[in-house]
Amino acid sequence: MLITLAGPIGSGKTVLTGILAEELGARAVFEPVDDNPVIDDFYRGNAIADARRAAGEADARNPYAFLMQVYLLNRRFAAIKRARERERETGQDTILDRSIYEDRVFMGMNHDRGNVSEVEWETYNALFANMMEDLEGAPYRKSPDLMVLIRVSFATMMRHIRKRGRPFEQPEVDPGLEDYYRDLLRHYDQWEQEYDASPLLVIDGDHEDFEGNPADRAEVVARVREALAKVG
Repeated sequence: MLITLAGPIGSGKTVLTGILAEELGARAVFEPVDDNPVIDDFYRGNAIADARRAAGEADARNPYAFLMQVYLLNRRFAAIKRARERERETGQDTILDRSIYEDRVFMGMNHDRGNVSEVEWETYNALFANMMEDLEGAPYRKSPDLMVLIRVSFATMMRHIRKRGRPFEQPEVDPGLEDYYRDLLRHYDQWEQEYDASPLLVIDGDHEDFEGNPADRAEVVARVREALAKVG
């Protein structure tokens, strides 16, 4: 069994991954944040792009956006392959707190915001398509058995972002992030409508407090079990 979590920044993916791993007896695989060598440059690049736009410059790209997205795409491609290989070798179920299937959300948003060039966008799409072909053509299926999307409002998203306190994520540090986060939520709405790689279960992160409310936690876990039962 391979479950992948999806959701915007601050939706609670890491928390729910840990809960599901504990309840289902699965191995949790968390996406590292502290060892990302590009993330500081990427957020600094967002500020550079905003300043260029404010100055009316024609080229207002984030100079690190393409590097950031290719770095993450490669990492997540490797993660989903390792998860399926480990499952095949050990029989152990795996839960990923983010997967390759969301990557085009962020790259698409960077393209829409003018942070990447057309050549970078086309190159990324060709690379993503090649990776998807490899996943589909593998001797054993690597797509998830279930995708769990945590849908949240802007208010809930910001509350979680402030609670975990990563400086580079705070709008008080970079005022342009507030618009970036609102844009991200819009792109996730579109992604939800288009996702078709596996069954999709949507969790209401505004009203289902799986972290702080035991009843909500039990309800979410029960819904995941039910969704897994439907896919066998």
